[in-house]
Amino acid sequence: MKKNFFKNKNLLITGGTGSFGKALVEYLIKNKFQLKKIIIFSRDELKQYEMSQNLSVKKFPNLRYFLGDIRDKERLQYAVKEVDIVIHSAALKQVPASEYNPFEFIKTNILGAQNVIEACINSNVSHVLALSTDKASSPVNLYGATKLCSDKLFTSAQNISGKKKIIFSVVRYGNVMFSRGSIIPQLLQEKSLGYFSITDPNMTRFNITLNESINFVLNSLTIQKGGEIFVPKLPSYKLLDLCKAIDEKCKIKIIGVRVGEKIHEELISSIEARKTLEFKNFYIILGNYEDQSIRLPSRKDKFVKKNFCYNSEKNKNFLSIKDLNKMIYK
Repeated sequence: MKKNFFKNKNLLITGGTGSFGKALVEYLIKNKFQLKKIIIFSRDELKQYEMSQNLSVKKFPNLRYFLGDIRDKERLQYAVKEVDIVIHSAALKQVPASEYNPFEFIKTNILGAQNVIEACINSNVSHVLALSTDKASSPVNLYGATKLCSDKLFTSAQNISGKKKIIFSVVRYGNVMFSRGSIIPQLLQEKSLGYFSITDPNMTRFNITLNESINFVLNSLTIQKGGEIFVPKLPSYKLLDLCKAIDEKCKIKIIGVRVGEKIHEELISSIEARKTLEFKNFYIILGNYEDQSIRLPSRKDKFVKKNFCYNSEKNKNFLSIKDLNKMIYK
């Protein structure tokens, strides 16, 4: 990783008290990234207080805790003053909640994304990277639809940035292991009941650890050119295998697919495949922007095959029960 890229720069993380944001700050401190400032921007004062108990400004003078909501453009504009890099991880994420509270998800995930973009353009921010989700590819629920809209806003932002030297990109990946609200903590709680509640026995999911997501985001920042979506190559797992990895003696209770839930997730659709480049450990979905010279495929770049689809069911790389068990109980 090109750590010099971050030296003496100011970084702002929206949703900085979430699972990703908190882990990212801890990683940057532990690995001694020489950032001038790390600004933790979030709307939850309790989470900021709790985070500051371990990561205090007194102990780490380059930390700043900034209370605010990405829905509040004026507050966001103030927060990004003198900021060089923005990692946008703030979002409403729970699928069932999105189906019953659509206006709230639109305000945060779409209008909030627009506020982030406009605030960054109006300031001297040079690099912006937004976090997305596998649910944004061929979405079937409102959460996925709002994140697809967010992806489109960030990848198209190069068109409206004018002559300003600012780069917008997106990182899209699957389920983060042990993140807040994810399936593994839920199944570990159910273990004591003697059964696991799952929606469908055929379900598969992509998997990425928090550290893997952090490394991928930081690496993507150092190579972004503008308008692209970075997608890591990830392993999949079968939901039934995950249950067996936690406790093979527990019974399985099938509760049925929830509203807006997919049986298999997707990171790259067959439509997006038309403009997807493949590299050793990741893919890049090229953006739609006026200045095509920003990223023109070189002779060494390789497009994926026609009708390619990066799907958790058809993935070549699957985690075994033993692999999952080691990851859960390490």
